[in-house]
Amino acid sequence: MDPHLLRTFVAVLDHRSFSAAASALGYTQSAVSQHIAALETDLGTRLVERRPVAPTPAGARLMEHAPALLLRLDAARADLARLRHTRSTRLTLACSPAALTPAVAQALAQLRAIVSSLDLEVRVRRREAVLGDVLTGRADAGLVDGVAAPSDPLPLPDLGPTTTLAAAEETLAVLFPHGHPLARRDSVRLPDLTQAQWIDAPDTAVPLDRLRTVCRTDGFRPRVRHRGTDLHGLGALAAAGHGLAALPRPLAAALGGAVVPVAEPRLVHRTELVHPAHPSGPARQLVELLRAG
Repeated sequence: MDPHLLRTFVAVLDHRSFSAAASALGYTQSAVSQHIAALETDLGTRLVERRPVAPTPAGARLMEHAPALLLRLDAARADLARLRHTRSTRLTLACSPAALTPAVAQALAQLRAIVSSLDLEVRVRRREAVLGDVLTGRADAGLVDGVAAPSDPLPLPDLGPTTTLAAAEETLAVLFPHGHPLARRDSVRLPDLTQAQWIDAPDTAVPLDRLRTVCRTDGFRPRVRHRGTDLHGLGALAAAGHGLAALPRPLAAALGGAVVPVAEPRLVHRTELVHPAHPSGPARQLVELLRAG
């Protein structure tokens, strides 16, 4: 299966248009049509309905595999490229919004003291984008956050030849508006809040589908949907009474509103550093600093 043809196939279905896919890939529309036809010939089945553009049943099945296959190919290319660039003073760190903890910030300060000419770039990204950036070499390391049982790793997808390191574990809390009846509690149980009004903020707070999984319920339905990486906007919505949000306790306290720790189930907010199996330069030094801390 030619990866160039597979990449074109994904672009066509992502854009639901041959012409838009051609524009995104820098091809002619005729070339895109030829790529799809060649892939269909190779696999012996029709993959894309032309009018309107949509996957056939076989195309839908292939789309379940294609993004992961392409990502692993990009990861292999990036891993080989790192062999040619072992000496560097540049560090690109991708992180999800809630993952840049005080411990990580302190480690970065220590790294700057060690590498005086360090060229540091920090990118705030969605969790899935952080992992993709590390795998494809667009970032030297990444920080992702989520909830897990104490000392358990985050439930991350298969990341190939990469390594994770726990960077921080913090108390999980719920952010309430100050006037909420539960705002003065010492702690709350998440199962008692399944029917409360929530903000669906998968890029910043704990995703509601994760809360449904750990509480084994179909509750936690959103009143408001918040998209993007703006933590302060999320805090403003919660403080104004638009819904609840689950966040690490120190971060929630900085956003306004009332912060109440979660007592049950036993969960922590965990931050993990994701890096290539063989990091080099400043990325390796950051790993060592976080491990020592």
